[in-house]
Amino acid sequence: MTDTAVLSILDDLVAKARAAGVDAADAVAVRGDSLSIAWRHGALEHVERSEGEDIGLRVLIGQRQAGAASADRSPAALQALVERVIAMAKVAPEDSTAGLADPAQLAKAWPDLDLFDPSEPSVDELRDLAREAEDAMLAVEGVSTNSEGAEASWGRSALAVVASNGFAAQYQRTGSSLTAVALAGEGTGMERQYDGHRAVHRADLEAADLIGRRAGERAVKALGARKPKSQAVPIVFDRRISSGMLMTLVSAINGQSIARGTSFLKDAMGESVFAPGVRVIDDPRRLRGLSSAPFDGEGLPAEPLTLIDDGVLQCWLLNLATARQLGLQSNGRGTRSVGASPGVGSTNLYMEAGDISPEAMIGEIENGLYVTQLIGQGVNIVTGSYSRGCTGFWIENGEIAYPVSEMTIAGSLRDMFGSVRPASDLEFRAGVNAPTLRIDGMTVAGA
Repeated sequence: MTDTAVLSILDDLVAKARAAGVDAADAVAVRGDSLSIAWRHGALEHVERSEGEDIGLRVLIGQRQAGAASADRSPAALQALVERVIAMAKVAPEDSTAGLADPAQLAKAWPDLDLFDPSEPSVDELRDLAREAEDAMLAVEGVSTNSEGAEASWGRSALAVVASNGFAAQYQRTGSSLTAVALAGEGTGMERQYDGHRAVHRADLEAADLIGRRAGERAVKALGARKPKSQAVPIVFDRRISSGMLMTLVSAINGQSIARGTSFLKDAMGESVFAPGVRVIDDPRRLRGLSSAPFDGEGLPAEPLTLIDDGVLQCWLLNLATARQLGLQSNGRGTRSVGASPGVGSTNLYMEAGDISPEAMIGEIENGLYVTQLIGQGVNIVTGSYSRGCTGFWIENGEIAYPVSEMTIAGSLRDMFGSVRPASDLEFRAGVNAPTLRIDGMTVAGA
């Protein structure tokens, strides 16, 4: 779906800036609508609706650049935006990496990624989804009636970009989600667990009763948790949280971190970072992918990228500015928001599945930890140190033995990456996905 009106506004902004004497300019419009409802204790807890649109302009005068945004589309407000941004650019510091893409670099065509679901749900439809999820959750024996209920949401967003280098394009995306949060037990022995699902098309959401039942069953299974003894054991990361390892990788190979020298992987290009056989892919062209995009935030083609191949680091994530700073070429990982210079980010990031089931992986462990939830943010990208609070289950003689909590797991990210072993249960449920992972050599700090 094309909004010719917004493209015309952006084109006019760029034209006004060029007429005022700037060397280059680009304009961005971001629009979003969302609807969410929460259902708790058998009743509607809240309904929220939001709508908004912002327009941003960036100008370049020589090697000086500046940007700003406005939520007002009126001609007077947009004229003031042009004047304000030009005044800012004239006093901005010079930046040798600033600049738009060369026209030869720009995306010329792209496939339909099926990112837009034209059906907008009503409040009643979302309410029914959340109610069904909570009913299924409360039907699980042992789940507290004081559980946190369920939330269903829907959203629609659009991005449009026009630049003086000739690029002009836009796309829309939608998303729906359903989450249930269950409590079990009482007092200090209470446990909280969740389940949820997100999808671009509402028809692809998992059944509400399945989501609710899983949340309830997880809370009940976590009751009676013990505090394990401090020791070094193999650790298995549940598929729901294993994607955190990939998020850490993305932070470490972000071109901005590499250019600043603030990553523990800054000198690791071409080296074995993960265990042999491990492959990590970033694919912006996944059909109905939650983080798919037909082009990047600077108008460059969005192409699949292999980050890790057979355990070896293949590339950084680069936009135009970081590529220039490092003497490389952008690989189309520029991100964009209104009023700011382009950033760097991943799209549909995933680790390929291994050849062993999670059950068989656990069956190989005589004494270890199966982590189902992580707590805190103890990851240092500069030094590569890792320390997180967690809960989960203890493994004894190849089987899940009992729930555990009140512990911390710690290790060196370089060592952790190097011992990662993926299971065979990869599913695409988010923008970042990984199968169940086994990592050896970590320390569990408990009793």
